Formats: sequence, structure tokens, C-alpha cells
Amino acid sequence: MPVVLQSGPYRLFFYSDEGNEPVHVHVERENKEAKFWLEPVKLASSGGFGAAEIRRIERIVSRNKQAIIQRWNEHFES
Repeated sequence: MPVVLQSGPYRLFFYSDEGNEPVHVHVERENKEAKFWLEPVKLASSGGFGAAEIRRIERIVSRNKQAIIQRWNEHFES
């Protein structure tokens, strides 16, 4: 699971076997996890996060979208 970014309590990462899906990132904090599509940035699924925290995470993902996409391409195209 390549970690793309650590932002405060959030760890943004990919699962290595998901390269056949559209570009996305998983976000984890403690025992909670969410998945965001990147083109466009949109919540795909969430387990345990409240609405306000999802909005905060979505802003983090949006601000780092290009770097996340670059890391995705480097990881899955190699």
C-alpha cells in the first residue's frame, strides 16, 4: 500500500491491486476509511467519517490532486 501523503491525522494511500480502477485515493484515520475518485474529486465510499470531516478530507484531496495523480501514474504504469 503505497502512502501518497500524510496530512495531519490522515494517511492517503493506494491499494496496489487497484490499478484497473479509475484514479482514486484511500484516506485513513484510526479505524475509519474513505475512498475518493479524483477525476473529478468525489467521495466514492466512506466508513466512519462524519459529514464535516469528509468535507475537510475532500479539501485535502482536492489541494493535492495533481500530486496524487502523478504518484498513481508512477505506481501503476511501472
